Amino acid sequence: MTTPAPVAVIGTGRMGAAMVGRLLAAGHPVTVYNRTAARAEGLGAPVARTAAEAVRGASVVIVSLADDDAVRAAYRGEDGLIAGLNAGTVVCDTSTIAPATVREMAVEVAARGAYLVDSPVSGSVALVQSGQLTVLAGGDAAALEQARPALSSFAARIVHLGGQGAGATMKLVVNSVIHGLNQALAEALVLAEKAGVDRAAAYDVFTNSAVSAPFVQYKRRSYVEPDAAPVAFALDLVAKDLRLIAELADSVGARMPQLAANRAAVAEAVEHGLGGKDMSALAQLLRSA
Repeated sequence: MTTPAPVAVIGTGRMGAAMVGRLLAAGHPVTVYNRTAARAEGLGAPVARTAAEAVRGASVVIVSLADDDAVRAAYRGEDGLIAGLNAGTVVCDTSTIAPATVREMAVEVAARGAYLVDSPVSGSVALVQSGQLTVLAGGDAAALEQARPALSSFAARIVHLGGQGAGATMKLVVNSVIHGLNQALAEALVLAEKAGVDRAAAYDVFTNSAVSAPFVQYKRRSYVEPDAAPVAFALDLVAKDLRLIAELADSVGARMPQLAANRAAVAEAVEHGLGGKDMSALAQLLRSA
């Protein structure tokens, strides 16, 4: 039986913390680093003082950060993860970032004799906890195979989509659908409410009809009990995603009229102080109209 490889996790937000739990349960020795150290404590793994320290000795590094700027900051500098990489280490970046940023970081990782696999994920924290995520991977196939046992601790499907940046591209493509669904769901629910249909009853119809996508299923509490449900995906991050999707669309000449409408609605929500609220707070904005 193969001994589970040592893993470093950089970024212990909601998704990263859940990944740590799955990795530990699978027997991997795990070291963690988070810019705010307090958020990395209590996960059952040693907390490193720097990203460089966290990755020393790791065979696989899993990165889960908010945006491109956070990724660059965590990778670079004397305390950055690149400085601590060993030759042959595979860095799996699960962050939702631009494909160009992936390729930029991959060059710097390769200079250390290591590999960067863009491996963003599709799914929620609950799917991490149940080991049912889908990993959208781009980069070297052999490097992905080296990282597969670690990724499989929280993912049921690992799809290799092509070269560097293919995973990051597909993540933005998937999220363009997610954010479109979210906008449509918010509009339809508020329409039902304003027309006199009970909110919970309307949502029950959604989850038992032709529109019952997995996203619609797992966002039920967020929409039906918005004051009781935790923030799963903040509107500030939705705005970031939509900007990246628009930049990708512009770069390849893809026409996306729905994307423009989604960006306008999210921008309005952020302007109204809802940026820190869950993406389902679009319904709150629409109720006030």
